[in-house]
Amino acid sequence: MTTRRQLIQALAATALTASAFSAIAQPAPVTLLNVSYDPTREFYVEYNAAFIKHWKARTGQDVTIKQSHGGSGKQARSIIDGLDADVATLALAGDTDALHTNGGWIPKDWQKRLPLGSSPYTSTIVLVTRAGNPKNIKDWDDLIRPDVKVITPNPKTSGGARWNYLAAWEFAKRKYGSDAKAQEFVARLYANVPVLDSGARGSSITFAQRAQGDVFLSWENEAYLLEKEFKQLPKLNLFKIEDAFGGWEQAAKVHFSDGGTFDQIYTRK
Repeated sequence: MTTRRQLIQALAATALTASAFSAIAQPAPVTLLNVSYDPTREFYVEYNAAFIKHWKARTGQDVTIKQSHGGSGKQARSIIDGLDADVATLALAGDTDALHTNGGWIPKDWQKRLPLGSSPYTSTIVLVTRAGNPKNIKDWDDLIRPDVKVITPNPKTSGGARWNYLAAWEFAKRKYGSDAKAQEFVARLYANVPVLDSGARGSSITFAQRAQGDVFLSWENEAYLLEKEFKQLPKLNLFKIEDAFGGWEQAAKVHFSDGGTFDQIYTRK
């Protein structure tokens, strides 16, 4: 005969087993922090939602993803200084390298561990003009005209700005034949820059909302955000930083270090 005490014990054991099974079937929620660069806010709003849905269906686990955005170099420094990032998505390989060099936060061979150089998405630099292109800006040469004002962020603080700077440098080097001519060209270009924002999104605001400048040097995705439609671009003559500048470490040393070529050509007005 089953006594009341035995029945209660059996029910308690059943409840404990069910509770343990539930804990296994429904893992505890987790919160992740993605420390990223300036113009990726909108991208990750959509990407995070898709990832959370996929992860929940696959594992049953609820995930909350928090975002931190700013200039790529500044974001890398924040992680090095102790910001508790779970994911780092930065604009430059050099900034990512710094996470290994300064604290060993990631393996040295991070770029070889995954396909496509650990670059899950790409963009390129485009010239964004005012509606109707009233200054008739067609190519990089137009950016050094005295009647053209250029909006671009500060390459000392912004990853996107370094892409802008190096794109202009390589254009001029290929066209005019030397680094000396390239430096002269880039100096004339930055003489046409009325303000240097600290990041790409700040420059977007300066150009689009504050109506400064005739042309904006921008990531293609940031231009897409401004235009709200795909930009039909001609075939672009692309180059790799490794081929043209010897890699990001060498480019940073020559062009963006204190006393480097950017400091030599740019004088704040």
